[in-house]
Amino acid sequence: MARRARLLTTAIACCAALTLGAACGGGDDTGAGPTASGPTGAPVQGGTAQVLQIREPSSMDPVTMTNAWQISGFVGNALYGTLMVNDEKTDELSYTMAESFDTTDKGATFTLKLRPGLLFSDGTPLDAEAVKVNWDRHRDPANASPYLSEASLVAATEVVDATTLTVRMKAPTPSFPRAMLTTSMNWIASPAALAKGRDSFDRNPVGAGPYTLRSWTRQDRIELTRNTRYHDAPRPYLDAITVRTSNDASQRYNTLVSGGADVVIETNADSLDRAADAGYTTDVTPLNGGLFLAMNMRRAPFDDLRARQAIAAAIDMDTLNLAVYNGAGKTVDTLFSDSSPLYVDEPLRRTDKATAQRLFDELAAEGKPVEFTFTAYTTSEMKDTAENIQAQLSAYKNVKVDIRVVDFPEATKMGMAGDFDMLVWSSSFVDPDPRVWTAFRSDSRGNFPGVDDPQLDEALATGRTATDTATRKAAYETFQQRLTALVPGVFTVRANPGLMAAKDVGGVTQYGLGSLLPDQLWIRK
Repeated sequence: MARRARLLTTAIACCAALTLGAACGGGDDTGAGPTASGPTGAPVQGGTAQVLQIREPSSMDPVTMTNAWQISGFVGNALYGTLMVNDEKTDELSYTMAESFDTTDKGATFTLKLRPGLLFSDGTPLDAEAVKVNWDRHRDPANASPYLSEASLVAATEVVDATTLTVRMKAPTPSFPRAMLTTSMNWIASPAALAKGRDSFDRNPVGAGPYTLRSWTRQDRIELTRNTRYHDAPRPYLDAITVRTSNDASQRYNTLVSGGADVVIETNADSLDRAADAGYTTDVTPLNGGLFLAMNMRRAPFDDLRARQAIAAAIDMDTLNLAVYNGAGKTVDTLFSDSSPLYVDEPLRRTDKATAQRLFDELAAEGKPVEFTFTAYTTSEMKDTAENIQAQLSAYKNVKVDIRVVDFPEATKMGMAGDFDMLVWSSSFVDPDPRVWTAFRSDSRGNFPGVDDPQLDEALATGRTATDTATRKAAYETFQQRLTALVPGVFTVRANPGLMAAKDVGGVTQYGLGSLLPDQLWIRK
């Protein structure tokens, strides 16, 4: 049981760090590909790019990696390429190493067709059997994939021939192809190389992506070199890429400005705004949902709905945004942004200081003053968030906030164990399924607030299986109404999957959750 708990902790922690999602519909679109940013004109061949990322991967094994901007999306795309991608602006899907991923029975089964002749960098074939091996590894809880929730939607996979894989779902899931492309299931590694063990694979990962690993000095740099067997010539355009890591937003921005980086993968809204104002190329993938202050409904003080309502009414989100993000963050007023087909113009909360004080006083009169500990992570933004919430609530009577700072893995363990009062968690997505299911479904291990509501569960189930937008919109409207009524947390700001690039860098292209495509990049000489 202890080992299983550790594995589930790892998987859920990675999911939270990501802000994952999928988009509506089946897998039958054949768009031309994502939209690129940067200088126009014909791509230039050659050169080396210096790329700065936010967090270094712990391993090069796709089953451990996370396909999102702030963790290992760029490196994963470099080593393994993609089966398919979507346009971050239009959500139109296009195929890369896959030719199609279709369903004819409303998402009960899917057929994945691969391009013929795909080769791993060692010259062995990337075929349907290789995809099956990789996807089945994600389905195995022992591997602690951060995408276990997506992979577990699959009941079985079957190889039909070298380029065809049949996928049978546990229940109809029409949105599965787009859910898959936002995960590391989109990256296929050589089964033969994986069989040699994690240490061997980390030294010599074998994929079919645009680049291969030349060297990896942990906590320093990742050196990538052009894969001459890449399927999409003349890409990649660059000869080599050096990837370094910095978790400090100011340092990342200053490195770009000083010329020490060509591309910076970024999440800080203020840095992105400053870079855009200075004339650098910037790009941000729009997401729904966002970060939220999870309140533990299983124990005092937040087992009382009035305490949760009081906190939600007391916090001024503009004040928080200014203190933490210099006013550049996008506050979450509604669960979906107004560009989403699932958007409903119903606010999740409103600031009402008089109501907040009345509820605090009412609880105190009953001998239940609202006293709690805010568990913050070690990042500057999370500590600033905790301190600002503490400062705002200090203006009210009968409420007291202490702050405890722990690292992210420890906070995740506390969340899974229900051993917290308040902490920052995430439910960010393109499409709500399966992210909101993971964060709020009553039987989900990722349901840190402890929501237990049959109406909410039913709405999530309908939203998952429905094939038309109207039915899904109605289901998620009910879900949002239940969130508003139950107040399991207070949404703060949207996640910000972004990047900044020097003015001579072209082909800046993201898909999914801000996952940057290395094969598109080029540098104007």
